[in-house]
Amino acid sequence: MRTVILISLFFAAAFASAQVTHKRTLSMLGSPFEMTVVAKDIPEADFYIDMSVAEVSRLENLISDWIPTTPISQVNRFAGIKPVKVPQEVFDLVERSIKISELTSGAFDISYASMDKIWKFDGSMTRMPTPEEIKKSVSKVGYKNIILNHKNSTIFLKLEGMKLGLGGIGQGFIADKIKFLLTSKGVAAGIVNISGDINTWGKQTNGEKWKVGIKNPLNKNKIFATFPLDDSAVETSGSYEKYVTFNGKRYSHIIDTRTGYPATGVISVSVFAKTTELADALATGIFVMGVDVGLDLVNQLPGVGCIYVDESGKIFSSKNIDLKKYNNE
Repeated sequence: MRTVILISLFFAAAFASAQVTHKRTLSMLGSPFEMTVVAKDIPEADFYIDMSVAEVSRLENLISDWIPTTPISQVNRFAGIKPVKVPQEVFDLVERSIKISELTSGAFDISYASMDKIWKFDGSMTRMPTPEEIKKSVSKVGYKNIILNHKNSTIFLKLEGMKLGLGGIGQGFIADKIKFLLTSKGVAAGIVNISGDINTWGKQTNGEKWKVGIKNPLNKNKIFATFPLDDSAVETSGSYEKYVTFNGKRYSHIIDTRTGYPATGVISVSVFAKTTELADALATGIFVMGVDVGLDLVNQLPGVGCIYVDESGKIFSSKNIDLKKYNNE
């Protein structure tokens, strides 16, 4: 359920006599990780970026399901056996994840990690899985089987073999946490970019807002719209590279865990929101839901906008996004 980066960042050079804009690119969480900080000088910016890196490591050791010692791994290990007490940050994140599952009618579901990996997107698939294989692959998926106990801060997975994976929301959660940390330390402006989960605050040193360009999935070198970000976030989910085709139908690598079938008809969706966590989770959810249902949902959510590109290259946007205003084409 990881996303494809379809976003470019734009920012002006810093004034030599004022603050500096300093960017560092790393690899964390198994993904590209970029931190941009506006500070009085490079050493101060590096200090804040180091602080951000430490925060990523702390959070990774809370929510990663691939590190065996994390609380989430413990929850998975005792699926069907007993509830597991977890730190409040983890409990709250899982609770918010369930609420987004409810909002998207299960199109977003952190229990997707329970799914059998019967779909391959590395070129090795030679046939469609059978309906029976597909049905069985999602038999242990279902957010309604995640049982939360608020009094004891425990999480219990009802089915043995059930697993939680926070890949569809975790990077957004971490981006928000970094922003909160740095703003609490007095950092006036910056960008967190975790593999395309982007959160911004403040302004560039020239007084302008940060800007992002949304790329055309059918032409990765072409940006069809550029948007200013004002203390807000954006995330893009795409399937333009990872997909399979059977009987002339294109199946994306983003699976609808309610059915076991890959999502079809959509190549990319970008979601704008106040938090990266919400943008991250909704991008996956509304990609699976498709253009019509997804737009209908987003149009009911205050402060949230989205842009779809379908498999024919046609672009759709929610009511609160004026594409003509920001169109580069």
